[in-house]
Amino acid sequence: MGESHIDSSRAWKWKVCGLLLLATMIMYMDRQTLAVVAVRVTQSLDLSNEQYGNLELAFGLAFAFGSLLFGTLADRANVRWVYPLALIGWSTSGILTGFSRSYEELLVCRTMLGFFESGNWPCALVITQRLLARSDRSLGNSILQSGASIGAVLTPVAVLGIFSIADPGEDGRLAQWGLSGGMGVAVTGEPPMIWPLPFLVVGFIGLLWVSLWFLMIPAGSLARPQGSAESQTSSSYGSLFRDRRFYILIVMVICISIPWQLIRAWLPKVLMESRGYSETVALGFNSAYYIAADAGCLLAGWITYRLARGRLGVHGSRVLVFGVAAGLTSLTVLAAVLPAGIPLMAILIIIAAGSLAMYPCYYSFTQELTTTGMGKLSGTLAFSGWVVSAITQPEFGRLADETGSHDIGFALAGIPALIPVVLLLLFWRKT
Repeated sequence: MGESHIDSSRAWKWKVCGLLLLATMIMYMDRQTLAVVAVRVTQSLDLSNEQYGNLELAFGLAFAFGSLLFGTLADRANVRWVYPLALIGWSTSGILTGFSRSYEELLVCRTMLGFFESGNWPCALVITQRLLARSDRSLGNSILQSGASIGAVLTPVAVLGIFSIADPGEDGRLAQWGLSGGMGVAVTGEPPMIWPLPFLVVGFIGLLWVSLWFLMIPAGSLARPQGSAESQTSSSYGSLFRDRRFYILIVMVICISIPWQLIRAWLPKVLMESRGYSETVALGFNSAYYIAADAGCLLAGWITYRLARGRLGVHGSRVLVFGVAAGLTSLTVLAAVLPAGIPLMAILIIIAAGSLAMYPCYYSFTQELTTTGMGKLSGTLAFSGWVVSAITQPEFGRLADETGSHDIGFALAGIPALIPVVLLLLFWRKT
């Protein structure tokens, strides 16, 4: 009887991990919907590239500051309520985006979305820490993390499906748009304004998730464990400011966030406006981009694990894999000068793999600094990465407006990834 109860309890915990995966997937779909419909939105509301960049700036800054707040709430408040409230917040923000009819309204909605989405990671990580045994947490966090890639892959597919249902003439219009190089209005006439629909659909799905959450999570099941080492956490966190590796990590998270966030926000727009791809092709490739990114992330972890067992050791293998991934990310310089075609698509796939492959290495370097202050450390680093990467968004747009092309900004996007490689080689103290 006791064994059956334990099995049931373990099964329930993995079902909760599945719920976290779904929440992360919905979060990323809410985030990526704007990037997927960016061309339609900017044309419909007559937005400049710089204004579109400002939308991403507002999102990033709100996410950065929200991370600090939700990190504290996840530790101190009842996470059973904090998590669904965050999800209600970002789902409602997504729904309101669908009703926006001006740049100012979009800006407010995007700010709200970034603020509430910042609650996902601290809440989810607190939940896996409390529910899972230490030996199970890596798998639980992997399940949680995979929701982001799944959401990014599904968003373009879902948007195209919604558009086809809402506008029966959509397929023919897109075909004509592709034949004309993606420029101008199809001869069948101006398409109806259907870009708000994906925001509404994804937002309502998030609200349905909240109902499922309370059905599966009974009161008291996520209670904070007794005997937590908060005093140790505070003292450990303070000592980090005397460790030069802390400042290397700040530079590292900034330099890997810039290419990831810029390409995330601008890739569909770049493919359609600067390379003339149809919406269908651009969004289909956008899904392939995130499949490649996920593969690169998993491959980096596996290669690092294998190399660490040889002469390179743990530190050497991490530096090598991070350096190769950074080099692949810097190929944005080459992608910026390639015309539409298979070579461009191939290089972008390589960039995708490299840009996400840097993250598991970054997390591993972070874990070398502390075992008791990881929450505050990761929150501080995330704040730094989001603030700086958010500032680059309107600058990317302004440069595109001034030059009439996204190429210069895209070329520069991957270069910062090389900076941490130099710092690791020269200044990181091996442990």
